[in-house]
Amino acid sequence: MTANGRQVIRLEFSSAFEMLDFVQVVSDHLARGIGLDEDSRHWVSVAIRESVINAIKHGNRNDAEKHVFIEFETATRSDVPEISIRVRDQGDGFDPQTLANPLDPENLLKSSGRGIFLIRNFMDDVQLRRAPEGGMEIRMLKRVPATGAADVRPGPE
Repeated sequence: MTANGRQVIRLEFSSAFEMLDFVQVVSDHLARGIGLDEDSRHWVSVAIRESVINAIKHGNRNDAEKHVFIEFETATRSDVPEISIRVRDQGDGFDPQTLANPLDPENLLKSSGRGIFLIRNFMDDVQLRRAPEGGMEIRMLKRVPATGAADVRPGPE
């Protein structure tokens, strides 16, 4: 960790699901280091896992020649510790506006299509975009709630 409390860790690996456990260990270590409670660490881990699975499966289409790039950053801003995660693939990308709503009646029984919905509910801020370097990028942010404050999110609209 640097003097200002900022720490950055970058990972790059070929599209291999075997890397998921390692990514989870890194995210849990960093989330614990900024003071996230056990439940919050779990949901951050699920969000990261979902984003890496999406990068491998949908972005890179399981092509071992294509890579997944992850950047973890922990910092304190305005006295609030936070972890931000950037996951990028080397796929063709997509328009996030075209994602089906998993809460629509015709989608409720589908076995897939909830990953980004879950990520948005677990994290404080989520941004999807086509990366300047190519591929699709998801940026996620989780802040440590103030001591004694419940981390309550509104339900889906």
